Amino acid sequence: MDVRYDFKTIETKWQEHWEKTGVYRVTEDRNKPEYYCLEMFPYPSGNLHMGHVRNYSIGDVVARFKTMQGYNVLHPMGWDSFGLPAENAAIQRGIHPSLWTKDNVKNMKRQLKSMGFSYDWDREVTTCLPDYYKWTQWLFLQLYKNGLAYKKKAAVNWCPSCVTVLANEQVVDGGCERCGAEVEKKDLEQWFFKITDYAQRLLDDLEKLPGWPDKVKIMQNNWIGRSEGVELKFTAAGTKDPLPVFTTRHDTIFGVTYMVLAPEHPMVAKLTAGTEYEKDVKAFVRKVQQLSNIDRTSDALEKEGMFTGAYAVNPMTGENVPIWITNYVLMDYGTGAVMGVPAHDQRDFDFARKYGLDIKPVINPPDADLTEETMACAYDEPGIMINSGEFNGLPNEEAMVKMADFMEAKGLGKRVINYRLRDWLISRQRYWGAPIPIVYCEKCGAVAVPDDQLPVMLPTDVEFKPAGESPLQTSETFAKTACPKCGGPATREMDTMDTFVCSSWYFLRYCDAQNGREAFSKDKVDYWMNVDQYIGGVEHAILHLMYARFFMKVLHDLGLVSAEEPFENLLTQGMVLKDGSKMSKSKGNVVSPEEIINQYGADTARMFILFAAPPERDLEWNDQAVEGCYRFLNRVWRLVTGCMENITGEINRNAELNKADRDLRRVVHQTIKKVTEDIGNRFNFNTAISAVMELVNAMYAYREKVPAAEQNSAVIKEAVVNLLVLLAPFAPHITEELWHLTGHEESAHKQEWPKFDPDALVLDSVTIVVQANGKIRDRIEVPADLDREALKEKVLSSEKLAAWTGGKTVVKVIAVPNKLVNIVIK
Repeated sequence: MDVRYDFKTIETKWQEHWEKTGVYRVTEDRNKPEYYCLEMFPYPSGNLHMGHVRNYSIGDVVARFKTMQGYNVLHPMGWDSFGLPAENAAIQRGIHPSLWTKDNVKNMKRQLKSMGFSYDWDREVTTCLPDYYKWTQWLFLQLYKNGLAYKKKAAVNWCPSCVTVLANEQVVDGGCERCGAEVEKKDLEQWFFKITDYAQRLLDDLEKLPGWPDKVKIMQNNWIGRSEGVELKFTAAGTKDPLPVFTTRHDTIFGVTYMVLAPEHPMVAKLTAGTEYEKDVKAFVRKVQQLSNIDRTSDALEKEGMFTGAYAVNPMTGENVPIWITNYVLMDYGTGAVMGVPAHDQRDFDFARKYGLDIKPVINPPDADLTEETMACAYDEPGIMINSGEFNGLPNEEAMVKMADFMEAKGLGKRVINYRLRDWLISRQRYWGAPIPIVYCEKCGAVAVPDDQLPVMLPTDVEFKPAGESPLQTSETFAKTACPKCGGPATREMDTMDTFVCSSWYFLRYCDAQNGREAFSKDKVDYWMNVDQYIGGVEHAILHLMYARFFMKVLHDLGLVSAEEPFENLLTQGMVLKDGSKMSKSKGNVVSPEEIINQYGADTARMFILFAAPPERDLEWNDQAVEGCYRFLNRVWRLVTGCMENITGEINRNAELNKADRDLRRVVHQTIKKVTEDIGNRFNFNTAISAVMELVNAMYAYREKVPAAEQNSAVIKEAVVNLLVLLAPFAPHITEELWHLTGHEESAHKQEWPKFDPDALVLDSVTIVVQANGKIRDRIEVPADLDREALKEKVLSSEKLAAWTGGKTVVKVIAVPNKLVNIVIK
């Protein structure tokens, strides 16, 4: 027997065999319980990184484990392949995005296969291929036909040099990340999905997700941002134009001393037109528009404002208060108008002090009387109403209810529920995305492309320039078409869809990936969905996960799927770090998975990435620990190949086993119990691997301590068989090779997951601690499960009693079976 662990030959051999025999191919089997295990699919950037390896190794262990437990497991993979990087590559390298993407997919697929992941490649999806984006377009049309997709003007980041819209993330220090030109705000017609219609359901149904991390649910809760309050009917003094204000603190209405409008508010231009303030206000608006929304809502932003020269009328008091514009109020939250109450809001207090605005307290703390002169900061705790007319003397929580009743009765305001969540802007002025299937006809207006004309294909006659319009604009064949209604001349929509649209339903396509007649069969989706275990980075907690939940609810309402939530359980794995930092080329701390595979093998890479830290924690790369995992696999190889002649027979439960046999069986079944619980209940892969390592140590100890002639071949066989099955999900190649070397024909990965034998866990004896007045004096071995009185008697009759007590009198003995005996002496 060749005792060398030749991982290169072994891993290549079994990867080819698995692919040839289709061992991981799966179909709908109604005789088995189903299990859908899914890792977030990657953008095909060209090469796998260690973060990918960690994500996919976690999923592969879960998929293999569930398969061996008897589940019919769906474990697919694909490519989130639209997006700006491919377009940038076209500009920089002069290669079409489709070719660049195709080459990257080919390489990354090769890398994934070299890791031995158990994917059903027959279900592979690639979002940039027409057979996928045809159905992305079809789903867009379902939303459009049901009033959930619409077009409106919206303020966007605009680069005048590149002549395109930029996402917030593409604006760096107020400039375009591509060319550095100063970014402007510009109103453009944009497509939106009406996700706000689902805000409350998205919020409520978080309660249906006990298998999600609390931190992710909190992030989604905060992003949706439900708040209950009153919309007050402020008006512009003189013109009486409405200036509605949403507030959750309507109890402070009598303390309003100014109003703030977002610079984008349509009333700003009207209020200042033709006044001495118009020029300066316009300049201030342009300045603010260069900031991203993230910057404008940051606590670090210095709050700046400007008086507009106009006043608003407080509906409760009839007083005029000055109208300001500031850099911290956004148009897309509430109404774009905010009432300033500096006495009871710290931001308003700081702003009022900076600009010399009045501060009027209307809530006193229980033990003090507030005045503008004595206030050093805002008071935002509960208290008693003052300076508030008929509501004086009420606790402010009670006043909130009575004030809201009064406002509604008098027509001064109404109770409303507001959400921070805004409708999803899906328009992108880019080429490499799914075209929006709408055409515009002078006679018929906006017309949906009929289903039988899908997909609307991306044209190939385009130019990719470092600056200038979207490449779609350069196509001579794309824009002009015929109206599907009247047959007259029409033009196509020139925007493409946000790539998050593609990833909001890909998990459904996996259920029926080869279907050319429909996006997916409802019957197949209902068999597999929802995803039992979803795995990916916490950076997707809001956008992708929120959009996928929205899509699922829409499709449920349209009768296309039965489930309402896409992902039953969610695991957000930590990052892979090196030298304390996230791996990146700029820091020079990247470890290539291919280097590790070439030097140590895929099984070693998988073992290290799963053993080094719990999956939800960040993992620090450690070269020595990688070598340690490699040495361990070599120990397994030597152990099993060294046992070949002894792997015979079955355990005879009626036969007498000696103590060494029983001790080894106990470790085997303790390991089965531990690994099963660690994978199945907690995803503690690191402690599961540690338990397998302890089993290997116990097997070596048995082989070394028990003479060869006395070794029980049936006990050894039981240990080897269970070792290989328990290790198989973590290190699939070496276990498959050893499984066949030990005389088995079917794949190790098709074996039934072992169950521990409770009888094998019973201890023959236990070590207990002997104490005298609480101090440890000795440790002795006694029969297991010795009762309290017998345990006392054994200690008191011991020849060592005098040594334990120092000749003093024993006044009491406290015995805890299987643990300790404490002798109380005087």
